[in-house]
This record gives sequence, C-alpha cells and structure tokens, in this order.
Amino acid sequence: MLYGYIRVSSDRQTVENQRFEIEQFCEKQGLHIDGWIEETVSGTRPFTKRQLGKLLQRVGKGDLIICSELSRLGRSLYMIMEILSLCMKRGCSVWTIKDGYRLGDDIQSKVLAFAFGLSAEIERNLISQRTREALARLKAEGKPLGRPVGSKTRKEAHALYRHDAYIRRALAQGVSLCELARRLHCSRNTLKRYIAAYMPDLKR
Repeated sequence: MLYGYIRVSSDRQTVENQRFEIEQFCEKQGLHIDGWIEETVSGTRPFTKRQLGKLLQRVGKGDLIICSELSRLGRSLYMIMEILSLCMKRGCSVWTIKDGYRLGDDIQSKVLAFAFGLSAEIERNLISQRTREALARLKAEGKPLGRPVGSKTRKEAHALYRHDAYIRRALAQGVSLCELARRLHCSRNTLKRYIAAYMPDLKR
C-alpha cells in the first residue's frame, strides 16, 4: 500500500499544496496513492495521538509513506527519528519529496535505523540521569519529594472531570464501574478513586 501523508499546523494553512506536490511526484514516478492521511495538528503533538500514529500501527513490509518533507512528520529531531525507526522496524519505507530521503530496506537505511535507535536510547538515559540527579539534590537539600500528604489534584484538572455529568448519569442507570471504566477508556481503580474523591454523595 502507498500512503500520502499531509499535515498542516492550523486551519489557515492549506493541504492542497502538499497534495499537489505528492500527486505530481507520484505521476512522474508511475506510482498510485492507495490512501491519504490528512490532519490539522501541531507537529509537536505526540505522533501516537495523531492520525499518523494510527497509520503506523497498520503499515507493514512493502508499504510506502510519501510526504512533502520530514518536518511534516514532526517538529523535533527526536520524534522524527522515532517515527522513521518504527517504520523501518515494520518494513515500511518513507520517502520525502523536498528532502529527497528514501528510507527503506537497503543497507544505508539500516545504518540510519541503528543510529536512530542508539540516539533515542542515549536521550532516554540522559533524561533518566537528569531526573535522578535532580531528585538527589532536592533530597540532600531536605526538600520533600512527591505530592504533599493529604493533597489531591484539583477536580477541574482531572482527566475525568469533563465526563462528570456522564458518570453520574451512567451510575444512576445502574452501569457497573467496570463497564463505565471501559467506556471512558480508563482503569476501574482510576474511576473508583475519582468517584471517592470528587463524588462523595455517591455510594458505590
């Protein structure tokens, strides 16, 4: 399967330029686009929470993703490396038109994939090391770590807050906690804690 990927950051931008560019390229190469993925979202948003993430879950060996340039995939080098590394692990090629990249199943791509994976691992280790050092410094200074005892997240800041009315309605209709948690895509314990903390009038 051949996919054309288009991303713009705002509604004021147009996808037509990218679509035209990809279509012209494929026409010259004798290629046919089997599916288009278009989205209006910031490149800083994690790719796992974009349509691109859903595409990467279903691509496999022999598939090809074409986009106008690497920056369409993401706005940080780390994110782009992670995306390309995932594509190569799944056997999916990535071509960009403006940059002229051809990442596929050749030795050059495998070397790049190794470099991407190594860079990502080093970055994760550095983040972990910085976190440990910061916690050790705070502990040495006698500062308390973690959330203060007895404190809790503001209700409005809780992920389930926007479902507050729905939760009350569902519980009133006799929906079980397990079923309700499934509908809300959260764990039963998370839902139970939310009800206990912010809905003391409900007895479960």
